[in-house]
Amino acid sequence: MPRPAPRILVLPGSNRTGSFNAQLAALAAKRFAMRDIEVTRISLTDYPLPIYDGDLEGESGVPEPAKRLAGLFAAHSGIFLTSPEYNSSVTPLLKNTIDWISRVRPAPGEPSAFRKRVFAVGAASPGAFGGMRSLMTLRQVLEIGIGATVIPEQVVVPGAATAFDDKGELTSERTSASLDTVVGRLVDEAARWA
Repeated sequence: MPRPAPRILVLPGSNRTGSFNAQLAALAAKRFAMRDIEVTRISLTDYPLPIYDGDLEGESGVPEPAKRLAGLFAAHSGIFLTSPEYNSSVTPLLKNTIDWISRVRPAPGEPSAFRKRVFAVGAASPGAFGGMRSLMTLRQVLEIGIGATVIPEQVVVPGAATAFDDKGELTSERTSASLDTVVGRLVDEAARWA
């Protein structure tokens, strides 16, 4: 019996107007859809969260937006995250979101939002490294901090200010092929969890 097709969630770790990482996320969502994969692309502007604080959690519990995000993670077998590079690290927005989602307690017998699914990461940056350093931190948070499964392939887009054409496609064939590799591997791995 064939496995069901995986569902993929695409989430950019930036809310900035004109974000290169939102562009990368949109292009990834398009590439998933071209493979006839059900894809959901969201913006964290729709899930506002306070800065994580254990006292706040103790007083008010986990905010509803974090619970909704955890539910979205749980409903998808593959998750593609993009992250700009802030001071050689991941964005506070994305780190804070991950921290809050990690505090959501699953129902008895259900895995956490970060288990039983697979992650892929990408970054776009105006700099020469293309956000590579942010992905090193993001992998550490996901794999070591939370125990998530992250595929080894990743996509980095250096010189992001000129890396996309007016249709939102990557101008570099090499970078475009790298994105296709990440998309294909995430689909294959996510199908194991679908």
